[in-house]
Amino acid sequence: MGACNIIVIDFETTGLSPHYGDRTIEVGAVHVANNRIVDQYQSLMNPEVRISNFIADYTGISNKMLSKAPKIKEVMEQLRSFIGHLPLVAHNASFDSRFLDSEMDRLNHKRDNEFACSMLTARRLYPDAPNHKLETLVQYKRIVTDGTHHRALADATMAAHLWINMIADIKEMYELPEVPFTLMQRLGKVPKKKVDEFMAKFRT
Repeated sequence: MGACNIIVIDFETTGLSPHYGDRTIEVGAVHVANNRIVDQYQSLMNPEVRISNFIADYTGISNKMLSKAPKIKEVMEQLRSFIGHLPLVAHNASFDSRFLDSEMDRLNHKRDNEFACSMLTARRLYPDAPNHKLETLVQYKRIVTDGTHHRALADATMAAHLWINMIADIKEMYELPEVPFTLMQRLGKVPKKKVDEFMAKFRT
């Protein structure tokens, strides 16, 4: 699989866990190929339940907006077509993968895409960052944004730019000509004190 032929995905949701009945209310997905954003997909989706004032304030998404949105099933079918079989990336992938799998399960689909977490990889690559929240890392790497946060496409786009930056930094720091997805995926699971040892294995 290409070094940077991936889909970066982000969900906004009614709460923290699909295991407690929470549903998706917006998805943003960004296709990155050859270290460039080449396509994107975004949609609100109607969860057919009211969202809390906290979620509405946090995301800027209102119940009125959602009442006019397509149903989750329709959006998830479109998303499934968009992501295909490409590897997936999310900032806090354990969260987004749970919601993706839950919504896919409702449609009797099973994800076969590999997932990587940009937050876990960033923790290994940028140990001196103030923290590893997406907004903080975007500022830390001086990535230009439009200032929008907690909307799915904006967050997916920021995470995509962060991923591209991390690949560039790894190439420079460790003198690697290419950085495959599997390396990025595995790097997020390496003990922080063993990152240099792990990366040394990939030097040509």
